[in-house]
Amino acid sequence: MGEETDATLRERLVTAGGHLTRQRCAVYSYLRRARQHPTAEEVYLGVKKEMPRISLATVYKNLEALVNCGLATKVTAGDGAARYDIRTDHHYHSRCLKCGWMVDLDPEAEGALPELVRVPSNFEVSQYRIEVLGFCSDCREG
Repeated sequence: MGEETDATLRERLVTAGGHLTRQRCAVYSYLRRARQHPTAEEVYLGVKKEMPRISLATVYKNLEALVNCGLATKVTAGDGAARYDIRTDHHYHSRCLKCGWMVDLDPEAEGALPELVRVPSNFEVSQYRIEVLGFCSDCREG
């Protein structure tokens, strides 16, 4: 991880009452490199390659620390699985119904989707979540 990223990570953790540790750096670095939104178990398996002695409990603890300081978000999909996302802005996801693979939607699609939903006039929307469901290319072929 670069010096600027280390400094940002340290500042955000300290502000939230946490500390910068090798394990947190490794978990954060893995999330930054991930091509999808991994589960804690997937993060654990990825980080374990670099830090063989790390435990699943430590990964969970560090993921929660990153969420608490605003450097990651915990996305609970419609299937109930918690996945972690390095993006903390408001955005939408697509998820494979077979394997659970979850990625961000194209920003152009995000703008059009809310326009398709009609909300009753007597209902005040405070927030919403859009999740597009289907099958990834690997599951369609398999």
